[in-house]
Amino acid sequence: MPVHLTPTPPGPVVDPTTVPFSAQPEAPASLVRWLKDIGRPDVDIAGGKGANLGELMRAGLPVPDGFVVTVDAYRRARAPIDALVSRAKAVDPEDTAALQAIASEIRRTIESTPVPDDVRAAIAAAYVALSGPGAAPVPVAVRSSATAEDTAQHSFAGMFESFLEVRGVDDLLNRVRACWGSSFGTRVLYYRLQRELPVELPIAVVVQRMVVADKSGIVFTADPVSHDRAVLVIEAVWGLGETVVGGQVNPDRYVVNKASRAVVRKSIARKDLLLQRDPVTGHTQPVDLRNDPRATSESLTSEELDTVIDLSLRTEAHYHAPVDIEFAIEAGHVLLTQTRPITTLGDATPVAERNTGKVLVRGVGASPGQVSGRVRILTSPTDATALREGEVLVTRSTSPDWAPLMRRAAAIVTDAGGITSHAAIVSRELGIPCVVGTRDGTQVLQDGTVVTVNGNGGTVVAGAVSDMQATPLATAMPEVRGAARAPVTATRLYVNLADPTLAEATAARDVDGVGLLRAEFMMLSALEGTHPKRLIESGRSDEFIARMADGLRTFARAFHPRPVIYRAMDFRTNEVRGLAGGDVEPVEANPMIGYRGCYRYGVEPDLFRLELRAIADVRRDHPNLHVMIPFVRTLSEFEKCKIIIDDVLGGERGMELWIMAEVPSVIHWLPAYARLGITGVSIGSNDLTQLVLGVDRDSALVAPLFDERDGAVLAAIRSIIRRARSLGLTSSICGQAPSTRPEYVEELVRWGIDSVSVNPDVIDVTRRNLAAAEQRLLLECARQSGDT
Repeated sequence: MPVHLTPTPPGPVVDPTTVPFSAQPEAPASLVRWLKDIGRPDVDIAGGKGANLGELMRAGLPVPDGFVVTVDAYRRARAPIDALVSRAKAVDPEDTAALQAIASEIRRTIESTPVPDDVRAAIAAAYVALSGPGAAPVPVAVRSSATAEDTAQHSFAGMFESFLEVRGVDDLLNRVRACWGSSFGTRVLYYRLQRELPVELPIAVVVQRMVVADKSGIVFTADPVSHDRAVLVIEAVWGLGETVVGGQVNPDRYVVNKASRAVVRKSIARKDLLLQRDPVTGHTQPVDLRNDPRATSESLTSEELDTVIDLSLRTEAHYHAPVDIEFAIEAGHVLLTQTRPITTLGDATPVAERNTGKVLVRGVGASPGQVSGRVRILTSPTDATALREGEVLVTRSTSPDWAPLMRRAAAIVTDAGGITSHAAIVSRELGIPCVVGTRDGTQVLQDGTVVTVNGNGGTVVAGAVSDMQATPLATAMPEVRGAARAPVTATRLYVNLADPTLAEATAARDVDGVGLLRAEFMMLSALEGTHPKRLIESGRSDEFIARMADGLRTFARAFHPRPVIYRAMDFRTNEVRGLAGGDVEPVEANPMIGYRGCYRYGVEPDLFRLELRAIADVRRDHPNLHVMIPFVRTLSEFEKCKIIIDDVLGGERGMELWIMAEVPSVIHWLPAYARLGITGVSIGSNDLTQLVLGVDRDSALVAPLFDERDGAVLAAIRSIIRRARSLGLTSSICGQAPSTRPEYVEELVRWGIDSVSVNPDVIDVTRRNLAAAEQRLLLECARQSGDT
């Protein structure tokens, strides 16, 4: 089962499927790495599964202990297959016999070649350390972790090998070789060749302490069918989770509102089977539950469900993106066993039922869309020739062996399985409607009859829709000939905004969210020319909250589900003295570095509390609104500010808390701020430049000295980005330099910035600059690899 995690990708993330294996950068050999020492940036050495598990562990989430046999170890062992890989490149993926022959030959070669001595020694030492000094060999799970697996671009659902209950060094080494060999399985080669991916992609192997699962399940932090990002979808079964992915059991299903954590829909399925570990032999064995009360009992207790919800929200908040998560419950403890991004998420758009015929079977809508076709009932993928293009494939369940066959189907219907079953995952990737868990679809439906499958509503009805065309949930915009397509960047592009009237138009642009929503415009409008103190004293606080909430809601609604990072009020004393009642403001010689930002909240918290109450009001419907604290100078002032935030917003699940990095002291205090719970840091390069260089940016006399490209400023920015990465925080920048200087963007990307936030007028040019910078880094990487 799958999952993924960390703040927005740290810097440009290379998609390894776009670079041939021979061109992958050669890192210093590291044959084994402990999960606690790796994270999401380590995909190139630990694979997607390993990198994500390490990321979860480093984020403080419960993950079984273990280590990764890295890609470097695979490189040490792969030499005997060079010629075979070259032959595989020329194979026609539709020539099943030829594909199976070359796949089998490569696998036999890998699995029969002895593991190199240094690799054997490294694996053995790590296994002994995992078992404990002098202890008996601990049983472990051994799972393949490909560098193109569990990424946002590709889903190799169930194609790589996993082994449970592995004991002893010799058995472990054999299973590691089997995982290496699974990178050349027939299904994997078909997938790669059909998609014109490199034939050989790096693979690592994850070795973890075996979990004795009483219950298992999977969570989607956005509904993969309706694409609703406001809910969690949880599926759970008794015993090991293989029954869910394999479609052998219909799982219990919970739909949970993220904001309230309330279960809005619950379906307790009949679960006639569980897989469990035999306490004597250690082998996995099936248990018949047909006469067991557990067959119809709810698999999760309320406490377990609450824990799963909490861990899921924490995981999504850490990744800043929807993920799917596998979990196992051992002796009452919930453990996360895998994570990855949801690869098929689009906009939430309902699909109407356009056929009103008799409902023949019902199940769970697992892949959206509606289509008509003739039924073809199959019991095995060996019956492939019986399925004609455009027919509706009906079967008990599917496995990876069915993948080539499934591509010819107009829709898929299965008796068993949930939205995390193989049939569901592959159907979503292929973009065809799918209904799973019908229980009796293979008995009720008949070969050759015309039916309409609605993958959104989970129904199969008699007859055809009027135009016999599929109606997918989310339809792509048609490509315009000759039009320049917007480049895709790993570095997120956010926008700086303040005026609510610009929200709708800007949200329609190619941006990933609002990186800086300035409070001042909305604040002045909400205050209606009155100083905050006077407004509060006159009893008009509720009016202020309502007006602020209206402004914030405009942005949150327009950009939903993309994040909107609201920077709290940062008036300087000279800026509000002109308001009615503003004579209470102190007179300062240099307001730019005076009574403002975070420090002011601790001294005069009343207005700040009103802001936070407005945020809480908006977040009830739009949880994509988050908070950023400006001009944070010291730990003591931020501690006071955090107390206020917790008091007003302490119950807000999934809310991100950012700080502005405008004062050089942030480099020193960032670890302490992280311990207090911040999730992101946004570099205000204008104020940072001012304070690094000692230049008043409002003074024309010293204006020639103000330069964001000064070496000292760049060093400070680089330090902030790198320290944020080491702490698991997302980093961004919202100053002017990225808007106007392409070379500045390239340096930011090279250092690992997660996002850049710019003004609306430079969205397109900045996106191109980001793409060019990322491509240059990829080119450098490939050239350096070619020179070695």
